[in-house]
Amino acid sequence: MMLSFLEDFTVQSGGDMSVQSKHGGTLSEEEFEKFTLYLHASNNREDDQERARILGFTHEGVRIAPGAIVRPNDKANIHAHVYIGLHAYINGDVTIHSQVLIGPHVSIVASNHQYSPQDDCFSARSDEVKGRVVIEHGAWLTSGVVVTPGCTLGRCSLVCANSVVTTDVSAYAIVAGSPARQIGRIDRDTGEYHWG
Repeated sequence: MMLSFLEDFTVQSGGDMSVQSKHGGTLSEEEFEKFTLYLHASNNREDDQERARILGFTHEGVRIAPGAIVRPNDKANIHAHVYIGLHAYINGDVTIHSQVLIGPHVSIVASNHQYSPQDDCFSARSDEVKGRVVIEHGAWLTSGVVVTPGCTLGRCSLVCANSVVTTDVSAYAIVAGSPARQIGRIDRDTGEYHWG
């Protein structure tokens, strides 16, 4: 069974499963060492901007940390001066406005799988328009945040670590928990945090 799957995969992927072979052959020990260091020890402004450029993000100052998988439907929807942290995952109809900070291990997914009675599994897709995710200017999603389909996070909102966002978040709101609830707000004029 496994061999059949691998044979099918090999045929479907053009007969070659190895990324190394597909893109120039096996890496030398020195090349492998350089790539390993680049992927695991290069979370800095210059390398993160170069990584974003290589991945096709053209707005000024976009930075993508090592291990992040960023696959929006339209790369132009990742605006200027966005930082996407280590091992973040972004997929689908996602728009991230300028000056947004996305911490490590954040997951933002637009649209969903739905149960299909005809197939008796989750093969159907939810409404992509209703599933769209928008992160407004200046928002900060800290470590481990999950944003579910259909949410808009308002301007300069702050989502605390390991929160699960299931509804829209107001501008300048501080939210936390699973599901995330507003626990405070940021004063637009002074920058002070107000709790409760």
